[in-house]
Amino acid sequence: MAIHIRGGTLFAPEALGPKDLLVAGGRIEAVTEPGAIQPGGFPVEVLDAQGLTVLPGFIDPHVHILGGGGEGGPATRAPEIRVEDIVRSGVTTLIGCLGTDGVTRHPASLLAKARALDIEGVSTYVFVGSYEVPVRTVTGSVRSDLVLIDKVIGAGEIAISDHRSSQPSFEEIARLAAECRVGGLLGKKAGVLHFHLGDGARRLDYLWRLLRETEIPPSQVIPTHVNRNRALLEDALAYAAAGGFIDLTAGVDPENETDDDVSVETAVRLGLERGVPIERIMVSSDSHGSLPVFDKAGRLVGLTVAAQDTLLLKFRSLIRRGILAPDQAARLFAANPAVYYKLEGKGRVAPGADADLVLFDETRVLRTVIAKGRVLMRDGKLLARGTFSAP
Repeated sequence: MAIHIRGGTLFAPEALGPKDLLVAGGRIEAVTEPGAIQPGGFPVEVLDAQGLTVLPGFIDPHVHILGGGGEGGPATRAPEIRVEDIVRSGVTTLIGCLGTDGVTRHPASLLAKARALDIEGVSTYVFVGSYEVPVRTVTGSVRSDLVLIDKVIGAGEIAISDHRSSQPSFEEIARLAAECRVGGLLGKKAGVLHFHLGDGARRLDYLWRLLRETEIPPSQVIPTHVNRNRALLEDALAYAAAGGFIDLTAGVDPENETDDDVSVETAVRLGLERGVPIERIMVSSDSHGSLPVFDKAGRLVGLTVAAQDTLLLKFRSLIRRGILAPDQAARLFAANPAVYYKLEGKGRVAPGADADLVLFDETRVLRTVIAKGRVLMRDGKLLARGTFSAP
């Protein structure tokens, strides 16, 4: 059924003011002035968006859809994500990854979970591999996975500057970046090499060396968790100012941040103050990944699980605190990852684009979510249900 969204204030991501939208066949068919759409001859669901803000659906570029963790043994494996958690957070597209555990979790299982979520209503892509090098793949190589498997858009998250990494050499990292580069070209994909950054003193050393010593463009690699401490963030902001791209992890509140855990709000503010183009910054939830705490001797002393809704909370906080205007926030949470990861049809509201939309009220409360042209949340009521969820 077609959907007629009437009178919402549109950020596409650019601010366009009040607009009417017509959605059909999973895509946006028209964006017009209010009252210009007069559909007839086919069934249409009308959504009154007066007083609401309309934005492209959020893209979360780092989610442990199979669950992460396991650093404390099998009982500490985090659970798989549910489509309900995704939709409640305004996320309509996500990129799944493995983490520390590349033994009991596998790229083929990750791919199967991504396809399941796709069937349940959202759009999904995956990184092949886990923390370790050599990378575990589906077809035998990163290059062939990128060329032959539709949902594979890169490799990661590869751990560096972390005691849990496989301690790869720079030469191994450079070869892997080259595999992603060529595989992306052959498969017409982003071919991104996605790095997990730990607390190690080497920080972004390998990425700086890729920039200085190879011909691989900075758009081919991206580090995540770069706001895990202040020194790492400073290195990451310098890297972004030099042409690189970075991914911040949602989580800590500004009121609770320390030099060992910097908030997205502080990181974005510092980036803008230092002239980092907002297009080079992304934010991800790390949802359903474990958040282990190790003491100075490397012993696991605590463990929690990251939540999907941190992305939504950061969106609201950045606007409420005046750090970003709504159009800038729409870029940070939708347009930037769509462009960087070459997700065609995503991250924008325009004729021909995918019908992925989120509608907020005047207090930034999420009211309606539309993904691939289907209403998955209406007026605050969740309609999306996983295959095995209770009715």
